[in-house]
Order: sequence, then structure tokens, then C-alpha cells
Amino acid sequence: MQFILTRSYSARCLAVRRVTENSGRRTAGVDGQKFDTPQQKAQAIIELSTEDYKAQPLKRVFIPKRNGKLRPLGIPTMQDRAQQALHLLALEPIAETTADPNSYGFRKARSVADAIEQCCNVLSRSNSAQWTLEGDIQSCFDEISHEWLLSHTPMNLTILRKWLKAGLIEQDVYQPTTAGTPQGGIISPALMNLTLDGLETLLGKHFPAHHGKQVNLVRYADDFIITGRSKEILENEVKPLIVEFLKERGLKLSENKTHITHIAEGFDFLGKHIRKYGGKFLTRPSRDNVKSFLNEIKATVGQHLHSPVEKLLLTLNPMIRGWAIFHRSSASKATYHKVDDYIFCELSRWMRRRHPSKNLAWCYKKYFTRVGNRSYVLQGTILDRRGKPRTIRLFKAMDVPIKRHVKIIATANPYDPKWETYFEERMALQMKETFHGYDKLLKLWFDQDGYCPQCGEKITRETGWHLHHRVWVVDGGDDSIANLILLHPTCHLQLHAQTDGRLVSSCLTAPSEKGV
Repeated sequence: MQFILTRSYSARCLAVRRVTENSGRRTAGVDGQKFDTPQQKAQAIIELSTEDYKAQPLKRVFIPKRNGKLRPLGIPTMQDRAQQALHLLALEPIAETTADPNSYGFRKARSVADAIEQCCNVLSRSNSAQWTLEGDIQSCFDEISHEWLLSHTPMNLTILRKWLKAGLIEQDVYQPTTAGTPQGGIISPALMNLTLDGLETLLGKHFPAHHGKQVNLVRYADDFIITGRSKEILENEVKPLIVEFLKERGLKLSENKTHITHIAEGFDFLGKHIRKYGGKFLTRPSRDNVKSFLNEIKATVGQHLHSPVEKLLLTLNPMIRGWAIFHRSSASKATYHKVDDYIFCELSRWMRRRHPSKNLAWCYKKYFTRVGNRSYVLQGTILDRRGKPRTIRLFKAMDVPIKRHVKIIATANPYDPKWETYFEERMALQMKETFHGYDKLLKLWFDQDGYCPQCGEKITRETGWHLHHRVWVVDGGDDSIANLILLHPTCHLQLHAQTDGRLVSSCLTAPSEKGV
């Protein structure tokens, strides 16, 4: 089946589409080529074959990490990325089916919130394990054994070997690659998950549930925690088992980042601080996460010293909303309040620097307004597509309600037909949350049964969406439900690229009307 899929014309089209629509499409590899035009994409589809394929070296780049160090990335060429995306279509269902139940990183329909909720499940009860081993694998992507991957990865090994042994070019000097998979390759997360899968099964075999040692694994990519009844169990029994498991794969634990902690002291995991306060389990945004976010806010405000207030608002609002939504399943209200206060202070400094000869009261009167019972709300005015003024205001983190996340069932598999109804219901709930406050978008999504009428595929948070007018605004179209359609962003571009998008858009019908 993998052989058939990787030689399918439709699969080749999907692979090229994926690498030309993601955020890395503007970054070229060592050959400097990008698939920018339709002609280049069509040619890439024709050339995307497994026969006579030769992988080119990676381009080495470095990006800063939060601790001040640099993270090495290996950037494949666009053709290599498309080849990886093609084989990932065949490998991902296998990786999903054989994955550990409580692995949540780089997996379809799973998120950080699911991992944190699983931590709650194994640590929150009065009789739960009280100790945790916080594990971090040293240079996981860069150190995975090539021999292990070639012996255990269920895919075309000739192609895999070409990727692993392609080498890299750093400062115009070629270097061979003897271990690891490149951070920057599309297929690398799946290979990393395949490498670490089996750890939960191993722990379950050595520490059965009925033995009472309460050894549970929660993993997100290469970060994981393991719970245990006592510190001695984790130190003397669990840790040696993990070390041996990783050694076989060419990996080892980072001594500086691996700790054994009592739940009453708390620990940081995936941007959250997890702890029991007097026996009550709570998760909150970690100090490092909050500090990093506030530093980004400060830098953003500083970069807009001479920008119009509207531009500053359009930059800050998505940042604040995204961070607040990420933490809304935790006990975050007090942190939200502190973050809003910090942003207010930064904006006050921003005003004083813009108007050094004016007092603060004058600045507040110029930039702030009162909305309901809330004073000092930063606002600006932008023009909509019709040229009419529209008021925008600073988003407050406090406006995000705290809501408990519903964890995915650990054994759920999006590639298994028996789980299809479950994932459809889960997607509907997620879209309700996504469109909260946007009733028109939510109604359109349900009217279309969640499908894009242009391509017939699902519209999800991952795919994104675009609001399209059947009758264009320039032709007198309005914003009524009858004149609107939800499309994928790419489908919207394709629609407008056709000879007369106005005629075509008027003929579109929802998939439910087509019988999809």
C-alpha cells in the first residue's frame, strides 16, 4: 500500500501543495530554488518520482533558543521536502497506529493541552503518585542512530538512507551526517516519534498497574515525565530502564534537565507549572513562559515607537489572544491580570517616549477611551474593505474565560474508520470554541457541514479558512449569510485566479447540497 501511495499522482500533488503552502516555503535549500509559480509546481510534481532520486545536502542554519544558545536546523531543498512529504503520507498512518497511547507531540488531533490533562489524570488524585521524573533527551533530533532507524522504520529504506546520509553544507563546507535527522525536515518529527515509541509499553511491562508503583508516562516530542510512588523507584528502577532504552537508539538523557521532583514542590512541563498546593492539584503558566511572553511584548512595543497606534494594536492583539488561549485550561486568571497590568505599563512608557514634552494625563486622553466599566482602553481606527472606519481596541488577556480541556481518548486513531464519528464530534466542539463570538462564521461552518465547497475537504483550525463573497463587494455584494462562503485559503486564491472568479463563486454550493 505504501508502494502504491508513493507513486500516486494525487499523492504527489498533495505533497507539493503541502511544501508550497507552509510557513517555510520562502526558505530555499542549498540549490536556492523555490516553487513560487504554477509552472514550477507542475514541474515538481512530474519530477517527484522515487526512481533515480538523489537527495541533496542540507543547508545548515542556526536559530536562537530561549536560553541564549543556538538551535541547529537542517533545511532540505524544496524537491527533497516534497519527497519527504510524499513518503510521510504513507508513513504517518503506520506511526499513528503503533504510537504510544500517551504520546502527544507531532501527532494529528493532539496538543499540549491533552498532555497537560493527562498529567492531571495521573497526579491529581489523593492516592496518585507523588514523585515525577522530568526527562529531557540531549540533542534528540541530532543524535538518533541511523542504524536503528534503518532497521526499524517501516518505509522505503533506500529513500530513507539517502535522506539520512545526504550530509550538510555549513559556511560553504560540506560535512557528512553520521547520526540524527534534520530539524527542518518534514518527516523528521514522525521519525523521532517512531524512535521513542515503545517506551510506554516497556514501562507497562516492567511496572504493571496492579503492582502499585504507579509508573505512568506522559510524552510530548522529546520531553516527558514519568510518575512513581517513591523517589527510589524512579531513581533505581525507572531511570536505568530509560537509559538502556535510549542507548539502543543512540540517545541519552540530559543530566542538567532531568530531575526527580515531589509534586508538592512542583515542576515545569510544556510551559506550565504543575504542582499540588495543600493536596489540591493546579496547573499555571510557568514563570519562564510568562517572562518570555512579556519580553516579546516589550520588544514589540519598542519596535512600534513611531508606528500608528492601529499598527501596534494589529500586532499585539494576536499575540495576547494566542498566549491567553494557550493557557485558558489552567488556573491562569491571576496571571492574566498581571500580564494586562504589565502591558498597560509598557504602553504608558510607549506614550511618554512618543510625547516627551507632554504629561501622562494628556497621553491617556489622546490614546485611551472608556468602554463600559473599563477605563484606559487603547483604541484606534482602521478602514474596512468598503472604506468605512472601524474601531479596534486592545485585547485583554482577562477577557479569555477559563475552560477545562476535554482530553482526547488515548487510543483514538484518526486513521481508523471506527473513530471517524468521534473525531467529527470533537472537531465540531473545537470549531465552536474557535468561532466563539463569531456566530456568522460558526453558522456557515455548520451549514457547509464543515467542508470547503471548492475542494470538498474539511475546514479545520489546522487548514485555516477564508470568508468569500459570492457577489463581490465591488459589485454591490453585502455581508449577509446568503452571500458568504467559507473556503480554504488556498481554495480562495484558486477561485480568484480563475478566468472569472465572480461567475464561478456564484455557482458554488455547500457539500451537503452536493451529497458529499
